[in-house]
Amino acid sequence: MRSDVSINRLVDPLVRKLVTQAENLRIGVRWTEDEVCIIDGGIDAVGGIEAGRQIAEICMGGLGQATLTYFEHTNNSWPLTIHVHTQHPVLACLASQYAGWNLVDDESGFQALGSGPARAMARKEDLFQAIDYADDYAMSTLIMEVDQIPPPAIRKKIYTDCRVDPHNLTLILTPTTSLAGTVQIVGRVLEVALHKAHELGFDLNRVLDGIGSAPIPPTNSSDAVGMMGRTNDAILFGGQIKLFVECADDDAEQLAKQLPSSTSRDYGRPFAEIFKSYDYDFFQVDPMLFSPARVLINNLATGRSFASGYIDYDLMTRSFLG
Repeated sequence: MRSDVSINRLVDPLVRKLVTQAENLRIGVRWTEDEVCIIDGGIDAVGGIEAGRQIAEICMGGLGQATLTYFEHTNNSWPLTIHVHTQHPVLACLASQYAGWNLVDDESGFQALGSGPARAMARKEDLFQAIDYADDYAMSTLIMEVDQIPPPAIRKKIYTDCRVDPHNLTLILTPTTSLAGTVQIVGRVLEVALHKAHELGFDLNRVLDGIGSAPIPPTNSSDAVGMMGRTNDAILFGGQIKLFVECADDDAEQLAKQLPSSTSRDYGRPFAEIFKSYDYDFFQVDPMLFSPARVLINNLATGRSFASGYIDYDLMTRSFLG
């Protein structure tokens, strides 16, 4: 794994751009009493689509590109699509974009999963031992899908664990019920594939490049659980990824067969229904569900490709119109 890349350094100019363009992007910027910078992507501010696209690139540690376009792969019903690409998929997706830092404050009842490059400075997850990466920089940025500003205890934990001064910490907050939140969450289509590949035991050093796309679902600003469902379903039923690997063909073919969401025991219903059936306990959901609908693995060592999975138009429409 590359140790000469600081993902927090790479996102620093991207975060500054958000701040300077805040009004045009319809996001809010404020500083807390402990001088932490808060970028509001949908709590009090509107949080627009372009803000979500830029935040998706920040989530990827400055090592990925996100574009929005109209694409016909979703049967023309849901054509607005986000495409993501990174030439450093393990660093961009797992060291940065993956929401793996569990942040809990018992006194206030606040709980959230943190994603973004600050995770690589705190290194609170076993995942960082597996990918053998750490970051050290004067500034850090964390993204959370929440509808409230994290309390002082959480902010202190973050900047203390990241070993930065409070005024050098930026928290980007994107509720699932905002346009910005919808876009940046669906922009994780490649990340979920990388994380599942890791869970399946595939050697991540064999992953050389990656690209993915998924449709942007309709946003409902008044239904947080519903939007958690729709953003997940956009990936589970409409997401497509292509990984470029270098390994034995048997390993590439096995990865292709195991990666799609349809291999999960929980596949077959919109995510909101699955979530409700588990009494809204996220950790009871089969972790193998969280992956794209269709995958293509290109083995650079042999030139062969292996495809598996399918776009599920019926379930996607059932989710988006529900």
